[in-house]
Amino acid sequence: MDKVLQQLVEKLQKGYGDRLVSVVLYGSAAAGDRQEKFSDYNVLCVLTRVTPRELSDSEAIFRWWRELGSPSPLLLSEQEMEASTDCFVIEFSDMKRQHQLLAGKDVISTLKVDDRFYRAQVEHDLRAKMLRLRQKAPSMFADASLLLRLLLDSLSTFCVLFRHALILHAADGPAAKRDVIALASRRFGFDAQPFEKLLAIREQKMKAREVEPVALLGPYMEAIAVVIAAVDELDK
Repeated sequence: MDKVLQQLVEKLQKGYGDRLVSVVLYGSAAAGDRQEKFSDYNVLCVLTRVTPRELSDSEAIFRWWRELGSPSPLLLSEQEMEASTDCFVIEFSDMKRQHQLLAGKDVISTLKVDDRFYRAQVEHDLRAKMLRLRQKAPSMFADASLLLRLLLDSLSTFCVLFRHALILHAADGPAAKRDVIALASRRFGFDAQPFEKLLAIREQKMKAREVEPVALLGPYMEAIAVVIAAVDELDK
């Protein structure tokens, strides 16, 4: 376990005591696909209950954790977690597939995920992230660095959603972002080049100045639209 994760676990154990059920690492760090400059640590903290007392006990720990560059851990009671798998199918499916138990009971491996609304959640999230991209991009055309950062920041989310689109189409759902893009581009028929260039920047194999963000935006959005249509057609 990384030293910083060990520190987090110790603080959570001290802060919650016997109310702490489990601490789980998930996301790119758990899958071994974390890029230092662009990825953070995603942590699920399962408690016996979540009340204002637990929120108050979290304040100092979460502030310290955010200052290190990662989002606050997710707080769920064990009962809430078991009851919410139908509306967080993507998240809990990914956790079951790739997670690292940092402390306490392994509440993920035995979790039963209700996938009745799986296709709808994938389409909803794809469309919502596309709308967010359209909202934010217009104000960044005058600043190429900001537009590039927007694309880089959105890339990880779209890789996750493309992987789930592949799974819905009975295809393999690889963990590595490059493998997802390669397989999705072949399966759904879109140009992988903008994604490959963004991945190369994230991996520090290409300099940001070597790409033109405005030129990438068009084929990037077109690819997302192709995947959205492929997921939407499954309900027809």
